[in-house]
Amino acid sequence: MRIRLRVAHVLAGVAGVAFTALAVALVAQYEFDMQPCPWCVLQRLICIVVGVLAAVGAVSGGIVRRAAVGLATLGSLAGAAAALWQQFFAASENSCDISLAGRIVSGWLRLDRLSDIFVAYASCGDAAVSVLGVPFAIWSCLQFLMLAGLSAWSLRAALRSGR
Repeated sequence: MRIRLRVAHVLAGVAGVAFTALAVALVAQYEFDMQPCPWCVLQRLICIVVGVLAAVGAVSGGIVRRAAVGLATLGSLAGAAAALWQQFFAASENSCDISLAGRIVSGWLRLDRLSDIFVAYASCGDAAVSVLGVPFAIWSCLQFLMLAGLSAWSLRAALRSGR
């Protein structure tokens, strides 16, 4: 028996995973007091952007779908890069307020004025915690890589079918 995946269903799943990852981050912050650093906050923003783009791709077709899915793929790869940067470089810093992530979220976009979910309350060193023995940033990277793979598959399928 061959299972046929529909692009719209895969993209809906991508959106669901992205928004679930955001929910997990918020639960970690508000229920378990895992305060976010600027790189964590940037990854929250990327989750929202990827989720919205995947949702747009799921409900649209043609060039709109292809553009949305292409951007979702690139966004997912940017999220993975941000998570890796956080793990291997920023986590060893005591202060990351003036990092690229801080400048994007608080400086250029001023999202910290929009909602508390975009406010960095911890330094990168303080935010470096593990869940089940694996750093939270690595979990984030794996999630973004999964989203990138599913988005890339969806883009390839949309290009092949012309929808």
